[in-house]
Amino acid sequence: MAKEKGRKLIAQNKKARHDYQILDTYEAGLVLTGTEVKSLRQGRASLVDGFVQLDGHEAWLHNVHVPEYSQGTWTNHSARRKRKLLLHRLEIDKLEAKSQETGHTIVPLALYFKDGRAKIEIALARGKKEYDKRQTLREKQDRREAEKVISAVRRKQRA
Repeated sequence: MAKEKGRKLIAQNKKARHDYQILDTYEAGLVLTGTEVKSLRQGRASLVDGFVQLDGHEAWLHNVHVPEYSQGTWTNHSARRKRKLLLHRLEIDKLEAKSQETGHTIVPLALYFKDGRAKIEIALARGKKEYDKRQTLREKQDRREAEKVISAVRRKQRA
C-alpha cells in the first residue's frame, strides 16, 4: 500500500473558534485503537464538546466522539472514551502553567491525518464574553459587505 502524503481533514471545531479567543496552538498525536483509526478514515468524528485535561504530566482528550466502526466486532471501542495525547514534555509543562490562569482552557480545533498518522490541533484559549462574540460577528459581516462592494466595483470596471 502506498504511503499517504499531505493533510486530510477529518473534523473541525468551528464552535471553539467562536466561543474562545485562541492564544496558542499545538499539534499532538493521538493514541488510538485499530477500530478508531478505521472509523476516522471513514471521516466520522465530532470535536464539539471536546476538551483537554492535563493529569500528572500527561495530556488527555475528553468527550471527542469517534463513532464505533460499523464492521467492528467485540474489539470495538467506546465512542467517547478519553484518549491520550502525544506531546513533548516542554509543551505539556507550558500548557499546564498557562492553563492554570483564570479563564484559560485547552480545546481541540481540528482532527486530521498528516502523512498517514492521526493528529489533533489543540489550542490554549480564553473564553469570550457575549459582547466579544457579537463584535466578532459584526466584524465578519462588515468584511463580507466590503468584499461584495469591491467585487461589484471591479466587475463594473471590466465592463
